[in-house]
Amino acid sequence: MTRKKNSRMRGKTTHGRGSMKKGRGAGLRGGRGNAGTGKRGDAKKPSIWKNKNYFGKHGFKNKNPRIVKSVNIAFIDNHIDNFLKLPFAKQEKDVIMIDLTMSGCNKLLGSGRIKRKYHIKVEQASTRAVEKVKAAGGKIELPVVEETPAKETPVEEKKAKEEEGA
Repeated sequence: MTRKKNSRMRGKTTHGRGSMKKGRGAGLRGGRGNAGTGKRGDAKKPSIWKNKNYFGKHGFKNKNPRIVKSVNIAFIDNHIDNFLKLPFAKQEKDVIMIDLTMSGCNKLLGSGRIKRKYHIKVEQASTRAVEKVKAAGGKIELPVVEETPAKETPVEEKKAKEEEGA
């Protein structure tokens, strides 16, 4: 058991710890924090038993977080006057051109109703959003994704060679 240097020991040189060297640092109490709570730390085992996550690693940290900033069709339709004041939206005849990539939004969602024709440029769009914009006579411009051909597994390669030889 360790003894605290309390106010009743203020006049004493060693504060009840014997030699002057013994009371220095955290050595007498076995270290600071959770030191000494390892596999054989019998004195501190009850506090470890309560914490089920004490040993081992738990959870994960995503090193490449994908941040999706989305906007609904209803929001665009309701706030179109404010959008037209900004540099990424303009009106040409009866079609309103909006570049959502410049606005910081990267996905268009299909909640709400559309009253006007829109030509929207965006990175991603839900299928409902695309359907609603097209039904209103508008258009959604998505980036073209190049598909890389899938590599054949060694088993598929072997089968292909056997079929060629047969």
